[in-house]
Amino acid sequence: MNARPSSHIVVAPALYEQVAERLRTRIFAHELPPGSWIDEQALVLEYGISRTPLREALKVLAAEGLVVLKPRRGCYVTELSEQDIDEVFPVMALLEGRVAEEAARRITSADFLRLAAIHEELEQHAAANNTDRFFETNQRFHTALQEIAGNRYLAQLIDDARKVIKLTRRDSLRLEGRLKQSLAEHREILEALRLKDPARARQRMHDHLLSGRAALAKLATSAG
Repeated sequence: MNARPSSHIVVAPALYEQVAERLRTRIFAHELPPGSWIDEQALVLEYGISRTPLREALKVLAAEGLVVLKPRRGCYVTELSEQDIDEVFPVMALLEGRVAEEAARRITSADFLRLAAIHEELEQHAAANNTDRFFETNQRFHTALQEIAGNRYLAQLIDDARKVIKLTRRDSLRLEGRLKQSLAEHREILEALRLKDPARARQRMHDHLLSGRAALAKLATSAG
């Protein structure tokens, strides 16, 4: 008698999904910078794969807005225009503001301690002026808040928008004084959560996201 297959079997991601994740990581790290051409032949040789999984991976990244497929010209890492940035940040501010509002209603003492511990790491990275570690820890803070809110529909929308914002957001931390400003904004968010004040948490998070957009604008102006 044949045994029933276990419902707990873990299935490995398809090859194209693994390739997509590797490329996604390189794009977010700016190893593949915005606007750069993706050399498909070089990647095929580097990863030891055929063209098919690579092209399927690029289709996934194109659907996420991370790359642009241009007929007869190849694939390029997305380079956001000022209009793109102006459009995506207010949407993200609304979504993340809602997350903070819902989290403030549901947060427990254990949840708060978890967020406070992550925030302490932010304090340490800011003191060391380590923008890369600050960025990574900041992502963990926002993800943890999302988990506390527990709204899977919001989570999906935010994950999609965050992938696009991550093309630029690390850059904003290079602006002089932005690390300290971002840290101060996090303190205000954390205080609103400690007080379990949904309206205040929503507003502080909303302002925090738009402050990040303003930092990018200043960075662009100084670079120009």
